[in-house]
Amino acid sequence: MTIDTPRTPTVLDPVVEDEITRFAAAIEEYLAGDLDEDVFRVTRLTQGIYGQRQGGTNQMVRVRIPYGAVTPDQLEAFAVIADDHSRGWGHLTTRQNIQFHFVELREVPEVLRILAAVGLTSREACGDTVRNVQGCHLAGACPFEVIDISAWAQATNDYLLRNPLGQRLPRKFKINFSGCATDCGQAMFNDVGVIAVSRARPDGTTEPGFRVFLAGGLGANPFPAQALEEFTSREELLPTVEAILRTFDHYGNRDNKLRARMKWLVETMGIDEVRERILKERKFLRASATWPGGIPTIVADRGDAPAGGDGAVSADAVPVTISGLDPYRRWELANVVRGRSNGTVSAYAHAPLGDLTSEQLRGLAALQRELAADVRITNRQNLVFRGLAEGDLPLVHERLEALGLGAPGAERSRDVVSCPGADTCNLAVTQSRGLGSEIDRALEEAGLAEVGGVRVNISGCTNSCGQHHIADIGFFGLERRAHGRSAPGYQMLLGGRVGAMEIAFGEKATKVPARNAGVAVVRVVQRFADERTAGETFGAWLDRSGGAATVGSALADLDVFPTPEENPDFYTDFGETSPYVKDVGAGECAT
Repeated sequence: MTIDTPRTPTVLDPVVEDEITRFAAAIEEYLAGDLDEDVFRVTRLTQGIYGQRQGGTNQMVRVRIPYGAVTPDQLEAFAVIADDHSRGWGHLTTRQNIQFHFVELREVPEVLRILAAVGLTSREACGDTVRNVQGCHLAGACPFEVIDISAWAQATNDYLLRNPLGQRLPRKFKINFSGCATDCGQAMFNDVGVIAVSRARPDGTTEPGFRVFLAGGLGANPFPAQALEEFTSREELLPTVEAILRTFDHYGNRDNKLRARMKWLVETMGIDEVRERILKERKFLRASATWPGGIPTIVADRGDAPAGGDGAVSADAVPVTISGLDPYRRWELANVVRGRSNGTVSAYAHAPLGDLTSEQLRGLAALQRELAADVRITNRQNLVFRGLAEGDLPLVHERLEALGLGAPGAERSRDVVSCPGADTCNLAVTQSRGLGSEIDRALEEAGLAEVGGVRVNISGCTNSCGQHHIADIGFFGLERRAHGRSAPGYQMLLGGRVGAMEIAFGEKATKVPARNAGVAVVRVVQRFADERTAGETFGAWLDRSGGAATVGSALADLDVFPTPEENPDFYTDFGETSPYVKDVGAGECAT
């Protein structure tokens, strides 16, 4: 039996209570017509409250969850919000947030109080601010890490949240942490990407520290992150992050939001000039009254020692042993991660499309509390239970199965990542979530749902909120014209990847009608499964097979629209009943 978080918390931090009270007053002022729409929009977005395509007073509330770490109390609070203020479920994002849709504007302050009672906030989860600070979901449980980045991500979040430096930036600013060069935290496409590395000392020992990358980004114009310097010491990490933020604030484009991200600053000035300005900013930052140098208190208290191993990256991190095909063995093979050198055991809960009902949230909270496990949201919209014992695994599988979260294949081919799409987003032109479900179904039917080494990502437009650029198989939505009608379609990309402190963006393979995208994925995954050599990655197979265009040419027969009379489904998007119409509204901020 679980205990719900109180619906009306009584005592909150005075700063947080004052913030919520002022926002509630701004809501009433806006609804009364006494607060300008543009002013309220900025106020609302800074609070992490995002408008929906349905208009009116329907809102999306995005919860900021540093490096994805959640507690049982927080999961139960999410269940209360889902039941009492949303539509019965929440959505995990690729940035380790959870968000709730269709929250009435006047109910938002109550939602913020529920969050505050369990130590969370939506503050700066949207808008031109420093967004949620991400971190590798296996940090502290990975045998290859150089530093456990958990406390560092928390320290960075705590330092920059509500910091005056980050309230009115030229554009949003994203920070990611990874504990080793494997880069599970995906540092290589963020404004600041921090990867733990080590260097040799004169006495022959090694010093752990960081390599800081900057100005990465996706969107319609993806840009790879660039290294600031070879090595940044632990003592200088926070000053380095602040120096990058200050440089962006000083020189970022405030006249054109479409060219305001950090990547455009590098394109305009050049990486050498940007580096020089950042290092100069850091040099004199010591004179600041709020200089953040040294080891942060939270890092000193929690520690940052690696989980085990020597930090060397290995492609054989998880031994593969086929021990049977019963449901438990399939799940164990696909969803359990074991650290060889430190004996850690972690298990994934597969949340299709990142959706969790209130019942599932309560069940996850109960399981986490019973096992005293550490739980984190992954950047592929799942959760991972960490710190388990081998003997815990049968119970974990049984409970996850009962909750509908025990499907084998989390983080594998069936684990499709999707943005919210035209369900709620003003900018989306297709129902990307519907396509995600269709691809899952098609792979399961073809017996390919548990193929490893293939990741599928979908965005409902070119903005890459579904991170289609860095997936093995990526799609972004677009309007197609056929037989004089509009129809939903997708551009298919192949070969995106991130890791080893490198990034490659997917290249165009072919366009397909939305209704044929699932078939296209099945064909590519089947061919990869049939043709790959032992241990071969999707990228290596793709290169050996002639690249994205060559593989895509074998799918040309799928880029055909029947007439509306022959098959009207091709002119209706997934989950819709009326004919497809491209309907794009005014965007507020991309995810």
